[in-house]
Amino acid sequence: MAGKIIADTIETGAGADISTSYLVNGSAKAWVNFNGTGTVAVRESFSTSSITDVGTGTYTVNFSTAMTDANYSAGGMCNWNINGWGTVSFSSNNSGNPFSTTAVQIRTLEYATIYDSKFVTAQIFR
Repeated sequence: MAGKIIADTIETGAGADISTSYLVNGSAKAWVNFNGTGTVAVRESFSTSSITDVGTGTYTVNFSTAMTDANYSAGGMCNWNINGWGTVSFSSNNSGNPFSTTAVQIRTLEYATIYDSKFVTAQIFR
């Protein structure tokens, strides 16, 4: 039998009350850490069903649980060589919006050049 906890607040060890809305709304709804070179391989993830290699430096992060809408916040980073970090850009799909309820498309960049990255992370907050 599965159980559940229903609470509006949680008390810390120091006696302070924390609204459960902070825990629910402030937690990542999905995240992924993957190798974007060769055969794309997920190292670890949460609420991410798969990564699609769309082309050089372009990937689609597919969610295992759909977002309630496309009004979420996304962030990420990538490694472009052993000495520096590149940029993860959230690129547009056919509708011009990089976000959908089921996936987000990202690109890895070194300055303005799109490239495959060995180390890519993306985080989704809603």
